[in-house]
Amino acid sequence: MEGMEYKMAEFRNTCGSSRDRDMVCIDAHRVLDSCRDKDCFEDVRVYLTCIGQEIIERTSVVRAKCAKVVWSNINIESVPFNKGFYQLFIKIYTKITFEACIGPGNIQEFEGVGVVEKKVILFGGEGNVNVFKSGDQSFCPNSCGVKAPHKPSSLPIAVLEVVDPIILNTKVQEPHRPCKCCCCCTIDEIPDCVCANLSHDLVDTRDSSVLTVSLGFFSVVRIERPAQYLVNAVEYSVPEKECVLPAPDDPCSLFKKMAFPVAEFSTSCGIAERGCAETDKKCGC
Repeated sequence: MEGMEYKMAEFRNTCGSSRDRDMVCIDAHRVLDSCRDKDCFEDVRVYLTCIGQEIIERTSVVRAKCAKVVWSNINIESVPFNKGFYQLFIKIYTKITFEACIGPGNIQEFEGVGVVEKKVILFGGEGNVNVFKSGDQSFCPNSCGVKAPHKPSSLPIAVLEVVDPIILNTKVQEPHRPCKCCCCCTIDEIPDCVCANLSHDLVDTRDSSVLTVSLGFFSVVRIERPAQYLVNAVEYSVPEKECVLPAPDDPCSLFKKMAFPVAEFSTSCGIAERGCAETDKKCGC
């Protein structure tokens, strides 16, 4: 029993003295550098399914309905002769849903994948410690999962935050004409987890019509490194607020007490505010 008490006291001392019982040691990620971007990618080639390719061969009346980011791949490399700086190679995979007019009153939907690529240079500091984590190892990973076996690395961690893109333009380019579209990869390079979001398989057709879109992205990129900190902490307390349930005989009673969501109906600047933020000027609605 005495040996156990000694070990417990030794454990407490690893993160502050035993007298500072309100001090705890936490493992977190320190942000060393970050940046925001407003990117516009013109004439991005859309890799279509067999149904989509057949449709654009029959009509050029196509418009995009929605776009959703489904995955991103980030590679990081140190910048030569610039210690502490790293170059990030980012690929963003977007699922896009289209609709086309096939004859009078006949509208058909189809899907495709657009891939864009961007490069960023950020400061990530220097580190000589090789980091291993149990969650980084997997017996049988997929193409979008973690790598196995995990190799030790002193590189920092790159993080991308991106909202679903804004579709700015859609064009069908006829075959046998030079295509100046933005192509970042081939169909074989698109990961399986991206293709799994489509209802049909992608097709690679040559000498055929090509569908292109122009996309606008708002994104934030940052570089992090693991760090340990001593912070003040208090014990978790049970909340005093009780859960409120509607009366069994009046299911609308709780709904009537909710505040009206005025902000959802407000004609605020929205995205325009973010555009004006760069000049630090107040937006006018």
